Amino acid sequence: MESIKQIYKIGYGPSSSHTMGPQRAANMFAKRNSGVNRYEVTLYGSLAATGKGHLTDKAILDELNSIAPTTILWEPHTVLPFHTNGMKFTAYVDGKSDPIDTWTVYSIGGGTLANEEFNEQKASSVKLYEMETLSEIKHWCLETGYSYWEYVEQCEGKEIWDYLAEVWEVMQDAINRGLEAEGIIPGGLGIRRKAVEYMIKSKGYSSSVKSKGSIYALALAVSEENACGGKVVTAPTCGSCGVMPAVLYHLKETREFREIRILRALATAGLFGNVVRTNASISGAEVGCQGEVGVACAMAAAAANQLFGGSIAQIENAAEMGLEHHLGLTCDPVCGLVQIPCIERNAFAAARALDANTFAAFSDGKHSISFDRVVEVMKETGHDLPSLYKETSEGGLAKNFKNETLA
Repeated sequence: MESIKQIYKIGYGPSSSHTMGPQRAANMFAKRNSGVNRYEVTLYGSLAATGKGHLTDKAILDELNSIAPTTILWEPHTVLPFHTNGMKFTAYVDGKSDPIDTWTVYSIGGGTLANEEFNEQKASSVKLYEMETLSEIKHWCLETGYSYWEYVEQCEGKEIWDYLAEVWEVMQDAINRGLEAEGIIPGGLGIRRKAVEYMIKSKGYSSSVKSKGSIYALALAVSEENACGGKVVTAPTCGSCGVMPAVLYHLKETREFREIRILRALATAGLFGNVVRTNASISGAEVGCQGEVGVACAMAAAAANQLFGGSIAQIENAAEMGLEHHLGLTCDPVCGLVQIPCIERNAFAAARALDANTFAAFSDGKHSISFDRVVEVMKETGHDLPSLYKETSEGGLAKNFKNETLA
């Protein structure tokens, strides 16, 4: 497996696959074709279907327009064989009708790029992690006495803690900005930010309701920042970036966990996310929202259970439940925006992650279905889902949506 840095990427929303990935691709194409007079970019499949709502065109134009005029073409009903998030970059110079360079590449999830010739997810000839399934890792931990986070440290080196410290800082900054901001989220749906309102209301309740309201508010804060194009951390994607920060920040504030324990929980969560990324997918366009919010819930559940002293088996059990109970979740963003139902899904998944942690804590960690099996089923389910339920905005909640329903 690759580094967990591929799970935690720092960048700007609203989408890792539809914003971060295309922007990186445009930057790479510009570097190899800087002395040109015109660019043309064709977006295919899901990138074209929901690209405007995800600011795909803006991300690409920000990279290319400063070099040469750029035209973007939209082909939502053309899905290239390699992946539904396809894009073709073409460069022209004056006096020539034929392009000087053409490059087709795909944004396969989490900001990662690939095509038939290269794959960033599998680019390194030397893997940091020899073991690629949770069953292998779990068995190793039980045999050696080491924990999941210690396995991460052994594979990544001690420098991973500096990176995770930066990740945690960005996550907290996103929460703080989100809890201060008010107003309408851009995109045309007329949705107001709710994070600060939910946080204020939560303080008027006692005990469990106050706790649940706080979790909602924290997840909303980050997800609303993401929807506005703010700086966030993929965990494992932009569309699911509110779950992990909400759970960890809530536990830090209410249980006063030291930062080193939070960073170790991030390491363990990243390991679980990495297993899914390696053996299935974290792309909503490929497997639906189960690969985004579902995986985020599993990661947060594992992190929470570790913070509360869960055993190796209990941590895996918590993560397994977090993902299992999101199986089949469709990706159907209204108008192609990472707003409805995405923002609320982050809030509910954060709360569900804590429920999975509690359920696992009451058990001895033994369970019938392994985390690896749920990952396998998630992949199968995602491939069986019709394309209209995988980030095309042509089915599910997005179908025939009318703005007046918000009134």
